[in-house]
Amino acid sequence: MSTGPTPNPWIADLAPYKPGRAKRAGGGPVEKLSANEAALGPSPKAVAAVEAAAEDLWHYPDPGAAHLRAAIAEAHGLDADRIVCGAGSDEVLSLLAHIFAKPGDEIVHSQYGFAMYPVIARGLGARAVPVANAATLVADVDGILAAVTERTRLVYLDNPNNPTGAMLPWDEVVRLHRGLPGGVILVLDGAYAEAVTDPAYEAGAALVDAADNVVMTRTFSKLYGLAGLRLGWAYAPPAIADWLNRLRPPFNVNTTAQAAGVAALSDRDHLARARDHNTRWRDWLTAALMAAGIEVVPSQTNFVLARFPRVAGRTAKDALDFLADNGVLVRWLPDQGLDAYLRITVGTEQQMHALAELLAMFMEGWTRAAEG
Repeated sequence: MSTGPTPNPWIADLAPYKPGRAKRAGGGPVEKLSANEAALGPSPKAVAAVEAAAEDLWHYPDPGAAHLRAAIAEAHGLDADRIVCGAGSDEVLSLLAHIFAKPGDEIVHSQYGFAMYPVIARGLGARAVPVANAATLVADVDGILAAVTERTRLVYLDNPNNPTGAMLPWDEVVRLHRGLPGGVILVLDGAYAEAVTDPAYEAGAALVDAADNVVMTRTFSKLYGLAGLRLGWAYAPPAIADWLNRLRPPFNVNTTAQAAGVAALSDRDHLARARDHNTRWRDWLTAALMAAGIEVVPSQTNFVLARFPRVAGRTAKDALDFLADNGVLVRWLPDQGLDAYLRITVGTEQQMHALAELLAMFMEGWTRAAEG
């Protein structure tokens, strides 16, 4: 019998987060469309800022990320004192759970939501409560409200949703908040906010200003193209911002990430190009997949969720393997109950054409048989 240390039982049983594939079996070059990374990469200004920051790596970073918070506040019209930066928005999401939840408490989230939500909850010994998405694969407001109990401490709402790409209109977000008890924190995870083009969307800052139990989180990992630096932030009521700052590590955002974030925010032209590119090729990819006989969930993100038939040789797993054999990596999510779907990142023009051609080839025999 082992006499070594023993973890808490909820850690021993915890399944780790699985990132999108970056390599294919046997090696070889790949087109990686599995992780929702930015098609155009980061702003050249951000790259230059990282290079300049490298000359100062022996000093600790600014513990309060003052310049970055000021830049975020200016870009979004927010109060800098209520902004808390993190090593990716993942860190902020986790800190919020540590502040408000304990073993035995509950954290509610959509079943088809960001896969870190249940990891965060279970890592604390809290209970993750998944709520089935609506038929359109958007978050189900009524279902979430029905799942809230006296043990509920937080509700995570990724909007637009990952991995479905679906967006909850703002009036529904407001309805969700109105139905929550005052002691339950509504966390509005806006990781894909920069990609949204639907006018019915709001990221949530106005609700944060109007309530004391709402937090908005954002990231630089998507259209800003800074995923490798791990940079995110939260906008919170003053009390929650204070608690976040008490708990977070004092130097949690590194020097290069802070510099890159400030520079990325200053390059509005690059962000506009990234948004325009994403909108154009998201719509193009959706149309191309549908023309090949593949159903697509309407998306407001930088990816699309594509549904494949449950027919031998044409399933999502078959398509996943076919694409990988041809050097294209996408995301299959059977662990979240989406075994009939592939999540495909919006890439470059060349990547989109290559992917569409491959999937048209993959589906051709089946669609002809179905039409006949």
